[in-house]
Amino acid sequence: MPFDHRTQPLSPYAVRVLATLMEKARTVPDSYPLTVNSLQAGCNQKTSRAPAMQLSEGDIQAVLDELRQRHLVMEASGQRATRWEHNFERVVGVPSQASAILGLLMLRGPQTAGELRINTERWHRFADIGSVEAFLEELRDRSEEKGGPLVVLLPRAPGAREARWAHLLCGEVDVSALAATSESSASSGADHGTAQRLAALEAEVAQLRATVQQLCTALGVEPDSATEQAD
Repeated sequence: MPFDHRTQPLSPYAVRVLATLMEKARTVPDSYPLTVNSLQAGCNQKTSRAPAMQLSEGDIQAVLDELRQRHLVMEASGQRATRWEHNFERVVGVPSQASAILGLLMLRGPQTAGELRINTERWHRFADIGSVEAFLEELRDRSEEKGGPLVVLLPRAPGAREARWAHLLCGEVDVSALAATSESSASSGADHGTAQRLAALEAEVAQLRATVQQLCTALGVEPDSATEQAD
């Protein structure tokens, strides 16, 4: 069945598997196509992935079977071990530059045009942010005959300088859910920063106490006595 993200959106697992193949084809071509084990490691990376996932080998194989039925992946021929490669650009009908942008949105979630330009550096080197924005607008304004929009510009979050873009391969974006996730992440980040500052202050106090103890030892006085004399 031909690929149609509007009537048959991809699952989050399918997007992760497909985007990982797209990434590795560009960033580590010597290791591409990928075995299931390599693909699993790429999908479950702790960095450059949002959200973090833990896909099992069974999950990967089930997704590959689904994507193969939709012609988005295929087994590589002439390989002793079974390896997989993507067929994204031809099936979806997008150029290499647009594919790089979509792949990053699929792997890392919503991003601004500026973030996309930086993050796509290893995939495709865009001349400037304007080039990225031009491809994003082209993906947003795709005609119905070509399959409809593949990205959407999200409402700018409170306090944010730029609006973010999101892909539509999993269907329409739940803006309220994304906003809640962003607020939760920001809150977690703030809590983490507070904890770091508190830990730094505690370490500084401990160091000061040790210095006072050393001075008191050198002067032959007890710390409490030194404090009383200072008072």
